[in-house]
Amino acid sequence: MRGALIQLTSGDNPKVNLAETTALIAQAAGEGAGFLLTPEVTNCVSGSRTQQAQVLRIQEEDPTLAALRAQAADLGIWLLIGSLALKTGDADGRFANRSFLIDPNGAIAAWYDKIHMFDVQVSEAETYRESAGYRPGDRAVLAQTPFGAIGMTICYDVRFPHLYQTLARAGARILTVPSAFSPVTGAAHWHALLRARAIETGCYVLAPAQTGDHAVTRGRARRTYGHSLAVSPWGEVLADGGTTCGIHFFELDDSSVDEARRKVPSLSHVRPFDDP
Repeated sequence: MRGALIQLTSGDNPKVNLAETTALIAQAAGEGAGFLLTPEVTNCVSGSRTQQAQVLRIQEEDPTLAALRAQAADLGIWLLIGSLALKTGDADGRFANRSFLIDPNGAIAAWYDKIHMFDVQVSEAETYRESAGYRPGDRAVLAQTPFGAIGMTICYDVRFPHLYQTLARAGARILTVPSAFSPVTGAAHWHALLRARAIETGCYVLAPAQTGDHAVTRGRARRTYGHSLAVSPWGEVLADGGTTCGIHFFELDDSSVDEARRKVPSLSHVRPFDDP
């Protein structure tokens, strides 16, 4: 199957972001992609809780989700909406960072809430407290498709290999890691982490990413690393999106999963052990 990573520079206006996203999806589908993936927070990149409270919606009323479901049905494609920032109705006001897999009929085949929150201090000037605005998920998700089972994750999850081992041992052959990675940690760790997750599991790893300087009307400006990646089960980089918006194609060959796992069957070699 031909797939496509959609690399975006989403701002904090979901309406503007949607127009740019649907245009790239239509172009990629027109060039033969049957499985398309967009980045984390496709609908809104913002660090302003005030702006988010104004523009975000609950899942049932979110115009980005509705429009992308309709587009997937119109084009007859599988679409991973990397994630949407959504209101939840939680008493503490926190949002959900939720990934959706949409089938060719426009139905939600699966959804996943990001488990691991990016609460870090990268430098004196760059601090993130994702858990202040988003509530963490509490379940791993495996979605079935005609081209292989997909283990759904988001961004910072990539630093927790046990999640990926669990998904692979449950049957995943493709792992998705839509992201909005920091430029500092991206330059240091992005390629190494994604290639490691592919090598450890013998899975394809598909990581559509946000890139560049994100337009904001409120709050601090945000910059992301880009470099959307498709990685083979043997750890080879099949596509690298660099730092510009656009479409980056790759090919999925399910036999490559079996070949990698035959060569190094590490998933079947996992043994229990006592803590030190």
